[in-house]
Amino acid sequence: MKFFVDTADVAEIRSLAATGLLDGVTTNPSLIAKSGRKMSEVIAEICALVPGPVSAEVTATDHETMLKEGRYLRAIAPNVAVKVPLTEAGLRTCKALSDEGTPVNVTLCFSANQALLAAKAGAAFISPFVGRLDDIGQDGMGLIADVVQIYRNYAFRTEVLVASIRHPVHVLQAAKLGAHVATMPPAVIRALFRHPLTDKGLEAFLADWAKTGQSIL
Repeated sequence: MKFFVDTADVAEIRSLAATGLLDGVTTNPSLIAKSGRKMSEVIAEICALVPGPVSAEVTATDHETMLKEGRYLRAIAPNVAVKVPLTEAGLRTCKALSDEGTPVNVTLCFSANQALLAAKAGAAFISPFVGRLDDIGQDGMGLIADVVQIYRNYAFRTEVLVASIRHPVHVLQAAKLGAHVATMPPAVIRALFRHPLTDKGLEAFLADWAKTGQSIL
């Protein structure tokens, strides 16, 4: 499974990229707004830090303007993936950009039927929002299971990018279902490292070593 971080915080991305475990980045207008910087500058800086796909989202809602914005965003760096919403205009834009060779991330997916449409439109990634579905009492991971099965049935090349991840259990469930990518906030990625028994074991090992009075170097 690929790990993407969902943020526009360049310092966080730089720190996580240094682990060697980061495969890409997803951003959106809300995350860019929090940075207080110009979108093109933030995207360019992120693309220089992470060689994998960096999703940059259009803000228009009509096809013509979406297409113009998408072409502008893809010109920022070779690893930009243009993100469009799962609307009729968004899928039309997805088809046009995909036909031009631009990878497209179709976002705000909440049903398997929507995911099927995105794959047929040539999306490189589909982003089902599991946390937001859980929030309203629906089964977010059930959606992932359906989409993974449908894509396998027809050998679609679209990758299932699990979004709106709230906690490490979502990551585990997505991996077990065979999702291709998990995008998550920095805090969730860091939570994956932690386990109380790891901390306890390390503390015991270090205490025993200290008693020897030795140094490896």
